[in-house]
Order: sequence, then C-alpha cells, then structure tokens
Amino acid sequence: MADKLLSTYSATELSKMIRAGKIDRKELVNELIETINDRNPQLNAVISTWPERALKMADQFHHADQKFAGVPILLKGLGQSFKDELDTGSSQLLAEHKATLTNNFVKGLLNAGLIPVGETNAPEFGFKNVTDSKLYGNAHNPWNLDFQPGGSSGGSAAAVGDNWLPIAAGNDGGGSIRIPSSFSGAIGLKPTRGRVPAGPIEWRGWQGASINFAITRHISDTANLLDALTTVQMAAPFQVPKPSESFLTSLNKLPQDLTIAYSTRSPVGTPVSEEAEQAVLEAAQFLEDAGFNVEAADAPIDGIGLMKSYYVMNAAETATLFANMHLSDQTIKDHVEPLTWALAVTGRSVTAVQYSQTLSFWDTVASDMDEFQQAFDLYLTPTTAHQAPRIDTQLVSDDNLAKLKNIEAYDPADQLQIIWDQWLPALTLSPFTQLANISGQPAISLPTHVGKNGLPLGIQLISRKGREDLLLQMGKFFEDHHKFQLKQ
Repeated sequence: MADKLLSTYSATELSKMIRAGKIDRKELVNELIETINDRNPQLNAVISTWPERALKMADQFHHADQKFAGVPILLKGLGQSFKDELDTGSSQLLAEHKATLTNNFVKGLLNAGLIPVGETNAPEFGFKNVTDSKLYGNAHNPWNLDFQPGGSSGGSAAAVGDNWLPIAAGNDGGGSIRIPSSFSGAIGLKPTRGRVPAGPIEWRGWQGASINFAITRHISDTANLLDALTTVQMAAPFQVPKPSESFLTSLNKLPQDLTIAYSTRSPVGTPVSEEAEQAVLEAAQFLEDAGFNVEAADAPIDGIGLMKSYYVMNAAETATLFANMHLSDQTIKDHVEPLTWALAVTGRSVTAVQYSQTLSFWDTVASDMDEFQQAFDLYLTPTTAHQAPRIDTQLVSDDNLAKLKNIEAYDPADQLQIIWDQWLPALTLSPFTQLANISGQPAISLPTHVGKNGLPLGIQLISRKGREDLLLQMGKFFEDHHKFQLKQ
C-alpha cells in the first residue's frame, strides 16, 4: 500500500496537493473504494460504502477555505448519521433503518471539507470495548487478524491502523476512540466535553460522557480537524472557550517546564500487563531525559465508585433510548444482544435519586481532577492495561450471560451487580479511559509501543479541560522523535 496516496500522506498534506492541482479528489475516493474492496474481506472494518454519492460530492466540491479540500473519510456506523444512509446502531433491531437527517457532527465534517465514503463496524450501540456486532460480525486487528481491533470505534481504528486512509471518524463514551487506537496502533483524541458540535437534538450524549471525533495517523490531522470542528454553541449545556491560537499552528510550541504525573496502577485494582507498564515507563523515561519534570502519582479518584456510577448512567440512558422507540419488550428482547437487553431493564429501576447522585459524583470527580492537574500539567497512564484480546476470547462467562438474558427476574440491586460482574473482564482490559469521559477532560492515546507478540499498545495523556493544545504538542513531540509505532 506504500504507493497509494491515502497511505503515503496525511489528510492535511493531501489537501495541499489537491489545492495545488497535483491530485484529484475523485482519485482519492476511488482509491479508498479500491482499498476497501481489497482489504475489507480480511478486516471487516467497513459495513457499507456510498461510492456514487462520494464521487458526486467530490465532483461538485465547492471551495470555501475548508481545512480539508475534499479528502475522503469513513464515518463510524454508530451515532454519526448521514441522511438516507443506513443508521442501524449495529443492532438487528434497526437493521434496515436509514437516517432521516445528517447529524450535527457529520455536518461539521462536511463543513471541514471531508467527503464521507462509507461507515465502519462497531459493537451494538457502542457498549463494548471490542467490535463484535451480531449484525455485522467481528472486526479484525490489522496487526494480526486473530485479534480484536478494539471498540467501540473498532472498524475506524482497523482501517486507519491498516493505513487505508489517514483519518476516520469515531466517538468515545468510555474510551471508544482511545481503546481501539491502542489496540490497532493509531492516534485517538477525545476532546474536552463541549469542544465539538453536538446539538441541537444530541446535546447530552451519555450526559456528556460521549463525544464524537476521529482516529488518525498524523498529529497534524488531529490538530487540523480539531481546529475545523472547535465551536462554542451558546445553547449547549457544556461549553469550553475557543483557544487563542489554532491547534495546528501551536503544535511546535510545547512548554519546557511541564510537570507530568505517571501511573501504571489500575484505578479499579485489576491487573496491568508488563507490556502496559513498560510502555508507560519508557515514555516517562523519554520525557525525563528530554528535561520535563516527571513524577509517579495516582489520580485522586475512587475508581470503583467511578465505574459503578458510569454503569448507572449507562443503564438509565439505555432504558431511555428504548422508551423513546415505543417498541414492545418482546420486540426489543428478540432483536438485541443480551447486554443491551440487560441494560435496558436495569435502567428502568434506576431512581431519580440514584441518577442525581451519579451526576453529582461526576462533578466531584471533575473538580478533584482539575485540582490534581493544577499540580501536574499532564497525567500519563497506559491507554489499555493489556494488548488486544483474541477474537475468540470469551469476555462474559456462561453464568453471567444467562443472567443477562434473564435480567428481569432479579431485583434492582442485583441487576446492577450483574452489570458490574459481566463487564469486569472487559474493564480489566481497559480501566484507564473512562476517567476522562466522566471528568470531561481531553485525553489522547499515542501509538508508542509494540509488544513482544507484535501487537501495539498505546499510552494515554490527560490534561485539564480546554488544554488539547498540550496533548497535541506532546503528541507532536513524540512523533518528531520517531516514537510512534505505526503499521506500514
């Protein structure tokens, strides 16, 4: 693939080449379609394509000083609706459903000058850190097809990780951009809550925990896209001021007096692999050698309490999702996966008091983390505690699976315990990412490590709200020093 434009250049570089008349945007669209046709049977990363629509958009592209000049992009097949195209949530319940509108985030991508060519594989409603939708099947890891690419933005990460294209869209409600970026060897940024377009209609994705953005191979593309999407929506419940300087132009202005905390301790007390520890320690040593102040320190959070509050939110929001569909219980149960059904039933018993307490707890987490990061400019951890699991890894025991299928037989307290128990094996793989979703902070996964088994594992950096500039500057620092481990 080395001779292909989309695998050779960043989206930012390709835009310059288009504007200079050196390449044609229709050429890029056709190249991506060709690559998907060639590689998708192995990776199952893409679930549908729209070649005619994309070529028409390329042919009719209108120059208006967009950040990107008609570079193709893949949308995530979950939460990124494109009018008249399939919008299934990766669920058999919505297998034939088509979007009636283009959502605000996708409108932002279009306004940025990107051309959607298709949509990528994801687990049902994004509830998992692997991509194993019953509707579309498993996505595969580009580094080794026997392994998962991660989730829930697994198809996007697989496509970018395999160098099909420089940028693909994703969203992140508990690590769903960063986890697959770690497993698949790519760059994954979750912006500050309120940074990118959301509403109207979709103001509160998982109460602000879920944010749309993208997976890339080049820090310049991450910065350029963030510049294109950065907004202040005065009607929005979550706001963050615009930066005084663009993220792209500030990439090479990394302050030299930063203090960086690092930790390899799982916030929920689960095991952390030697590879994850090594990835962080190597990064910490690199930063210390470069002259930064580096200290071992754990974030001041109750990790188990944080995750239990996350599951309360998730259950309640799932119940609301189905309540808004006005479908019978039998129809839902017959057409969704056991975890989805269990969350929907459990959420009906979440009280207003529990939900209010959950959101108050989140506010406390945000305050505690802001105080912590007044002392530490950046917080470094593994992105994932382990490398990608095998495709055939059973992350839910037979006993817990039976309980999920029969969740309505249990009382509310037991239902929440079952949700915790079934999610624990998956949480063990990735206990570090959910913090930033709950606190609202920006976080980035950088592809700096490949283990002895040949699989990648990322490091995560978290900064204070609104300080994506530090994350991107540090990413550029690692990139410029050839620390990124990307599949060629």
